[in-house]
Amino acid sequence: MRAPVPVLSTHAAVAGSMAEAQQSRVQEAVDGMVQRLERESIRKMQGNMFRCSASCCDNDKVGMQQVHQCIERCHAPFARAQSIVTSELERFQDRLTRCTMHCSDKAKDMLDSGSKEQQVKQHLEACVTKCVDDHMQLIPGMTKKMKESLAALEQ
Repeated sequence: MRAPVPVLSTHAAVAGSMAEAQQSRVQEAVDGMVQRLERESIRKMQGNMFRCSASCCDNDKVGMQQVHQCIERCHAPFARAQSIVTSELERFQDRLTRCTMHCSDKAKDMLDSGSKEQQVKQHLEACVTKCVDDHMQLIPGMTKKMKESLAALEQ
């Protein structure tokens, strides 16, 4: 399960290394969170799913349809877990994208009103950095929420 790459949309004046560095910071943090979730929760669920599915196939007294339904039931908790993680990551990415788009809009407005490009670039860089900093602080809470949701599925 790979975390989606948060896209930082920024003004062309800083589309280079600053945006890449900020995106890399977020991506590393999100990747680390997903790897921990995978090790601590999802991998166990995946193992349970495969063991459950294998046991469905061990019953030679039922028809093909019943085996298929049994396997579907085994897969359901893992599919819900994937859905939980995916939707949380998408929500996080959407919020970060909206924040950086706001920065880009402000930078365009500053340029349109006659601000110097260097001043706009500095403002944009500070704004995007603040977006990333603010969203990095959301990761622990998001992790806790996902762990709780995944734990509820295991019961």
